[in-house]
Amino acid sequence: MDQFWKDHFPSNPEEAKNWEPIIRHTALDQFVIAAALTRIEGAWCCYIRNVPGFNHDKEYHDVLHTGSKLRESTALTLFPSFKGIPYAR
Repeated sequence: MDQFWKDHFPSNPEEAKNWEPIIRHTALDQFVIAAALTRIEGAWCCYIRNVPGFNHDKEYHDVLHTGSKLRESTALTLFPSFKGIPYAR
């Protein structure tokens, strides 16, 4: 894991209080979004879901909450910048 990611994840309870995940999303189609986020425990995860297709910048939140989890290999294809971080199980 490179230094950027090491610095991103909290190393103590005090840092965890103000921690914010890094979230990325990409449209696979007008009506399908994949969204990925880092998790406080030092991992990341990626989800996919159909959406209305009106505003992806708002719709990706639903993908993170109710989408289907992608396999790590597929998720890394969509979000290679997360390489080196453990994938959440």
